[in-house]
Amino acid sequence: MELKVIIEDQLYTLNVPDEIIQGATDAFERMDREMDNGWQMGRDWVDQPGREDRVRIVGDKLLSALERDDHDLGRVMAAYILSRMPELDTLVLDTSGEIRNSELRYR
Repeated sequence: MELKVIIEDQLYTLNVPDEIIQGATDAFERMDREMDNGWQMGRDWVDQPGREDRVRIVGDKLLSALERDDHDLGRVMAAYILSRMPELDTLVLDTSGEIRNSELRYR
């Protein structure tokens, strides 16, 4: 599957093999359990992040991975996003620290 990510003015097209999406189910479930306890999203605490909030949270982790050139972690974060929201076409990541400002664009 493919996920487009925009960081500032740069477009990245991330190709994520289906094997990674299917093979990381346990890791994705652990991530969901962590987020079930609530999450700090920028200045706000969110008690129960919904599906879009979770994609934004993981998108922020994806941003950090890409900034550090950690391609393995980036691929896993992209796989989580695609596994939870396969209809997502493009994720426009906020770089100012306000996770909730990241934009989701659907197919």
